[in-house]
Amino acid sequence: MLLGKWRITLLFDGWKAHLAVLPTKRKYKMATIEEQIKALEEEIFNTQKNKATEHHLGKIKAKIAKLRAQQELQKIKGGGGGRRYYIKKSGDATVALVGFPSVGKSSLLNYLTGSKSEVAAYQFTTLEVIPGVMKHKGAEIQILDMPGIIKGAARGKGRGREVITAARAADMILLLGDVFNYNLKVLERELYEAGIRLDKQPPNIHITQERKGGIIVRSTVPLTRMTEFEIAEIIRAYGIVNANVTVREDIDTDTLVDFLAGNRVYIPSLVAINKFDLRYGGIEDKIEEDLGRDYLPISCATTEGLEELKDHIYETLGFIRIYLKPKGGKADLEEPLVLLDGSTVKSVCEHLHRDFVNLFRYALVWGKSAKFPGQSIGLDHELQDCDVLSIITKRR
Repeated sequence: MLLGKWRITLLFDGWKAHLAVLPTKRKYKMATIEEQIKALEEEIFNTQKNKATEHHLGKIKAKIAKLRAQQELQKIKGGGGGRRYYIKKSGDATVALVGFPSVGKSSLLNYLTGSKSEVAAYQFTTLEVIPGVMKHKGAEIQILDMPGIIKGAARGKGRGREVITAARAADMILLLGDVFNYNLKVLERELYEAGIRLDKQPPNIHITQERKGGIIVRSTVPLTRMTEFEIAEIIRAYGIVNANVTVREDIDTDTLVDFLAGNRVYIPSLVAINKFDLRYGGIEDKIEEDLGRDYLPISCATTEGLEELKDHIYETLGFIRIYLKPKGGKADLEEPLVLLDGSTVKSVCEHLHRDFVNLFRYALVWGKSAKFPGQSIGLDHELQDCDVLSIITKRR
C-alpha cells in the first residue's frame, strides 16, 4: 500500500507478521543506449572467457549488436554522426590504403597512380581521402589514400570513424606498415570493431521471421561449435522470437552475431611493409612473427616490390576478362572488358552504357559460364573468365 512517499510492507519474523512503513523506491531514469552498451561491454570484460561462458557472451554480444543498430538509426534520423568522406567510386574496383600515420601511403599512391598526394616527413600529412587510378593489365583500379588510423579509430578518435566509413565501401583493403611500425593487429582490431571482416565470407545463414511458432533451427551440416538450442537462444537475445532458421555451415557465436547485426562488410586484404631499404638485422623474422600472415616487402624510395604489389592487388581483387562480340561479327580478343569476379551481364551493360540495361533484349554467351556455345541468357547470368559475350538491344 502506498501513502504519499511511503509504502506499508508486511515483514515476517518467524510466524509473526509486522507492519512496516518504508520509503518508496526511487524512480531511476532509463539508461541511454550508450549507457546500456557500456554496461554490457563491462560485463563481457569482467566475464572469464572459456567454453562454458561462450554461449552467455554470445547472447550479450547479440544485445550489443542490436543496441548499436538502434544507435546508428538514431544518428541517421537526427542527422548526426559527424563528418563523412564521400568518394565517388570509379574504375573497375576500389582499393583503400589503410595504415598508421607516416608509413608511406601518400608515396605509394603517387607511384601506383601518378597522383599528387602531399608527402612530408611528419604525421597526419593527409587530411582528406585522396583518390587516384592505377591502370594495370587492362583494369582501372581506384586507389584511396586515407588519413592514418590510430588506436581508438573505430570510436571516432583521430577522424577514424570518417576514414573507416570510406574503407567500408572499398573492394579491397591494403594494410600498410613499415619496418619501424609493423604491428598491424591494431589496425585489424579497429577495422573489426567497425564491422569490417577481412578475408572472410558472409555467413551462410538464412532467417525467415514468422508470426508464431518460436524459433526453429535446421542445419544442413554437422554443428560442432554451437548447438541448435544455443543458436536459438542468441537469436532470441537479439529480439527475434519467431523464425525459421537454416544454417549451412559450422558457425560460432561471433559469426552468428555478425549475421544478426546485418551491417558487416566482408573485404579481402593484402599486407605490405614499406621502407625495406632501411631494414635492419633480424627485422624480417620479427615482422613475420608479429603479423602471422604473408606480407609483401616494398620500398617507395627505391621502388623495390612495387610492380609485384600491382600484380598482387590485381590477383586479390579477382578480375575476370570478358570479350565482346558484336552481333554478326567477330569477337574482339585483343582488348577484353575487365570486371570483378561475380559480375553479371547487367554489370557489363552498366559498364558499357547507362541505357543498355533499359534497352536490353537478350545476350548470347560462349565460354565457361555457358551450358552450350551461343546460349541465350538474361541480365542476371553470372559470367566467368574469358567468356565471349554478345549483347542484343532494342532499337531506339
